[in-house]
Amino acid sequence: VQLQASGGGLVQPGGSLRLSCRASGFSLEFNAVGWFRQAPGKEREGVSCISSSDESTYYSDSVKGRFTISRDIAKNTVYLQMNSLKPEDTAVYYCATDPTLCRATMRSRRYGMAYWGEGTQVTVSS
Repeated sequence: VQLQASGGGLVQPGGSLRLSCRASGFSLEFNAVGWFRQAPGKEREGVSCISSSDESTYYSDSVKGRFTISRDIAKNTVYLQMNSLKPEDTAVYYCATDPTLCRATMRSRRYGMAYWGEGTQVTVSS
């Protein structure tokens, strides 16, 4: 099982980025994927997830209305479209999968995921 996150970069406040998480060794049809982030000196935060069965989604309050998670089964890839970016969105973003995802796990902040991808840096600064 592998997850490869990409798409991070430097963007000005108010700008947009799209992160990608390419999965291998398992299918998104049967496994949920979540996005997490961690800023220096801060705890890891569960940002969003998408379930496998009905594509139900979860967003943390800090990104609701600005971020959108989606998936492409054919490409076995999950995306995180991030709009209206703020400096406080600056962090390393990780994707992960675990049988316990999605909403209940995120709401309870149980972040012990089975598999993590390497992070991608997002910096929002003028």
